[in-house]
Amino acid sequence: MAAARSDQTALTHTAAAGELSADDLRTAYRLMLLSRRLDDKEIQLKNQSQIYFQISGAGHEAILVAAGMTLRPGHDWFNAYYRDRALCLALGVTPYDMLLQAVGAKDDPASHGRQMPSHWSNPALHIISQGSPTGTQCLQSVGVAEAGRIYERIDAIPDRERFFESDEVVYCSVGDGATSEGEFWESLNTACHEKLPLVYVVEDNGYAISVPVEVQTAGGSISNLVERFPHLKVIRVDGCDFVKSYAAMYDASQWARERRGPALVHASVTRPYSHSLSDDERLYKTPAERAAEAERDPIAQLKTLLLREGLATESDLDQILVSVDREIADATERALAAERPARSTAADWVFSPDVDPTSQAFDTPAETTGKPDTMVAAINRTLRDEMAENPRIVVFGQDVADCSREDHLSEVSGKGGVFKVTHGLQRQFGSTRVFNSPLAEANIVGRAFGMAVRDIKPVVEIQFFDYIWPAMMQIRDEITMLRYRSGNTFSCPMVIRVPIGGYLRGGATYHSQSGESIFAHCPGIRVVYPCTAQDASGLLRTSIRCDDPVLFLEHKHLYRQTYNKGEYPGSNYMIPFGRGTLRRDGTDVVVLTWGALVQRALLAAQQAEKEGFSVAVFDLRTIIPYDWAGISALVQKTNRVIVAHEDQLTCGFGAEIAARIADELFHYLDAPIRRVAALDCPVAYAPELEEEILPQAADVLKAIRDVCRY
Repeated sequence: MAAARSDQTALTHTAAAGELSADDLRTAYRLMLLSRRLDDKEIQLKNQSQIYFQISGAGHEAILVAAGMTLRPGHDWFNAYYRDRALCLALGVTPYDMLLQAVGAKDDPASHGRQMPSHWSNPALHIISQGSPTGTQCLQSVGVAEAGRIYERIDAIPDRERFFESDEVVYCSVGDGATSEGEFWESLNTACHEKLPLVYVVEDNGYAISVPVEVQTAGGSISNLVERFPHLKVIRVDGCDFVKSYAAMYDASQWARERRGPALVHASVTRPYSHSLSDDERLYKTPAERAAEAERDPIAQLKTLLLREGLATESDLDQILVSVDREIADATERALAAERPARSTAADWVFSPDVDPTSQAFDTPAETTGKPDTMVAAINRTLRDEMAENPRIVVFGQDVADCSREDHLSEVSGKGGVFKVTHGLQRQFGSTRVFNSPLAEANIVGRAFGMAVRDIKPVVEIQFFDYIWPAMMQIRDEITMLRYRSGNTFSCPMVIRVPIGGYLRGGATYHSQSGESIFAHCPGIRVVYPCTAQDASGLLRTSIRCDDPVLFLEHKHLYRQTYNKGEYPGSNYMIPFGRGTLRRDGTDVVVLTWGALVQRALLAAQQAEKEGFSVAVFDLRTIIPYDWAGISALVQKTNRVIVAHEDQLTCGFGAEIAARIADELFHYLDAPIRRVAALDCPVAYAPELEEEILPQAADVLKAIRDVCRY
């Protein structure tokens, strides 16, 4: 790259050579100054209580403007973090857009008043809506990069050329503190293994709030730790020097564009302001340290360069300042006058406003063929049919492929998952669409997020429900939040398949747990829980064709039972969400249930009938949403209610149903609502203990007797 010199003809911009012209340098100066002055304006507005939060990008401007000038908005993809104001300005986000977010305006294009300021989002520019957890964007960036590769390799995707660029790059930035997150390391592992075109920018300002880098990072340097990763180009740069930063970003982006692997730019920057206005850096930074940071100010350094090399005069730079302040003043005036969101819109965009999986459109008739088969077979066949119909569907997770070493496929029968639910899919659809992941649950869900943002349809598997928790940050704070926090401008529809539950001897404390109620408390995800083969097929197809994230719970005990077998209902059979089914009618009491408790409730009802009690058994089939209309009708008919589920009693989903019945249908009840559930303890290994812990048919029968005799 050419250095800045007084001979301006030597600075003519040539993109292929990565050179900078005098105009480029003046443009960079204006963008950096605009970013800093916007920070200052927001701080002023926060102190005046006209906005409610502020976090600045001060000290980071040089590396970020360099990134914005070397990468391509609407061509490349961006997972920015909250310091990246200058990057977003360089890409084309306006000060007015940023101030609309700061005031929480209805027309804030990033979130429509839902996300705090400095959380960037712009679909047209490919800036993906950002959450607040640090580091989660790293795995998502891997998925974004993989989506481009999938489009490149799957010829059957219609108009696929519109969805990727052959030389696209994915930008992912983090602070030095976020490199301590496990998801950062998981993402590096996959990005390097797959040689993905991903450019990491570590904006190292020396602090994670008040924790200095030598406490965060072994040896005090993240680039020293990662430089042995294969295919990873590591570049260290003074991120306060714009010219050096431009060279670093140009080299990194070219490395990725040439498909040589990922790059990591470790940029040393400063943080002259506190972490946010909720922090006071004077409590942990000495005056000498703050003075040293001020000496490295990137804006002052570029100003000195422009003046020293004769590329601008003091008058020129004064005019730039006046122009910047005028632009910000105008944007501020308009933003403060902007309309605020209507209270009536508070719950908009939790789920898709366009595709309603509870509607009649998802109520299609069964066209049964063949002899009755198991739930495993029904799920496998449904996946085959949907993958044949929709080439955007990809299936991945731990052990889901037949054999990762493709040259061995001719010699082995193939794995296809611990329960063989995905057996044969890799052979039929290839390793681009069906593949194994590392043993890392956040890796699975985070990558699926990135793919889904780009309209790939991931159907991923978490091997056991008990091990879903490493992915909880991605589920609770990312996939469920994306549509809402972006004001419906981004979404990530996907299916997370999860074997769940007990009643299998030997499962013990880490292979037998339930916990669907926890995910019912995560607005933005559908929770589905079939108990028969036909329902599993119909509900899985609805889940795949739904436009929201879906947690699809498959009870392990029900995979190969004979009593829930069914004929395959056809390649277009769907069941709407929120529509339970009456497994048995009755007039004296209704048992509301789902999963493995359905069969136990039916056995209890059969025994109760011999004793003169008429028992209805209602299978919810979906937890979010659940069939309140069906529940209400049966409560009014029977006047007595039992809620039975396998999850623990305390805070199980039955508590929500019981509370709502008591709240809205109390006057119909002739007896207290009774819950039947597991003990409040883990599921134990010894069969005698498991049987005592988990609810049995006898427990349901006792509840029926008690409620009917009340």
